[in-house]
Amino acid sequence: MDALVAQYSRPTFQSKATEDLDELQQDERPTLSLKFAIPPVAQPASWLRAVTDDHSNPNVPIKLAHGTTTLAFRFQGGIIVCTDSRATAGNWIASQTVKKVIEINSCLLGTMAGGAADCQYWLAYLGMQCRLHELRHKRRITVAAASKILANLTYSYKGMGLSMGTMLAGVTPSEGPALYYVDSDGSRLSGNLFCVGSGQTFAYGVLDAEYHYDLTTEEALELGRRAIIAASRPRNNTNLSVD
Repeated sequence: MDALVAQYSRPTFQSKATEDLDELQQDERPTLSLKFAIPPVAQPASWLRAVTDDHSNPNVPIKLAHGTTTLAFRFQGGIIVCTDSRATAGNWIASQTVKKVIEINSCLLGTMAGGAADCQYWLAYLGMQCRLHELRHKRRITVAAASKILANLTYSYKGMGLSMGTMLAGVTPSEGPALYYVDSDGSRLSGNLFCVGSGQTFAYGVLDAEYHYDLTTEEALELGRRAIIAASRPRNNTNLSVD
């Protein structure tokens, strides 16, 4: 727009040299691109898998740090979403007050597990897409549609190094309380209970023993808190905060 204004507000007697200078400056401007930088190798996905998959090879050069527990479940009073509030990089505690429950819109929440940058970027992008859907169709997007948008986005970058496991929880008039799981491989599941993160094994132990749909609100909150604490103790974490 600035270039158009400058072009048509220019006097008619302006020299050709000035026009050539403007064209040169426009050519030097960086182009906008939605593509991400990928490793300069023939098969980036295979290369990333070989250097980051510590399950198949414990001596990989790039070891991804773990340390998050998030959970969500449906019950008769709605949906409970619980997370820890710690960001770690290996043994280093980067923050004790990370907000891992992200508000996508007034009726939809997303959780973060995996790479903080990946989760924050894609959930923010999903919020933009949900708002555009609302403006185009004059109605609130459903949780199912929002989860499908996110799954399609992450699937298009499958194998490119994304690290993300998120749950989308919300309430809409057409669905009622709805809960979906989406990860960086493009997987998308609907269910009543999910745990995501490196502490999910311990959290599932508590939830499987005591979860049932007819929980009261107080019982559901206490169950979520106990599951997060149980998942954090084996990793020797102290001063834990539960959101």
